Amino acid sequence: MSDNVDNLLLEHLKAIRADVREIREDLREIKMRIGQLDIGVAGIRREIAHAEEVDAISGVRIDRLQERMERRLELS
Repeated sequence: MSDNVDNLLLEHLKAIRADVREIREDLREIKMRIGQLDIGVAGIRREIAHAEEVDAISGVRIDRLQERMERRLELS
C-alpha cells in the first residue's frame, strides 16, 4: 500500500512541476510582450513630442506672418 501512495504522490509532484514549467514559460512570454509594449509606447511618446514641437514652431511662424501682415496693412 505504501508503494501505491508513494507512486501517487510522485505522479502528482510530476504534474505540479509540469504545470509550474508551463506557467514559467507563459510568464516569460508575457514579460517579453510587455517589454515590446513599453518600446512601442516610448515610440508613440516621441512622435507626440515631435508633433507638439512642430505645432509650436508652426504657431510661432503664423504669429510672425500675422504681425508682418498687420504692419504692412497699416503702412498702406
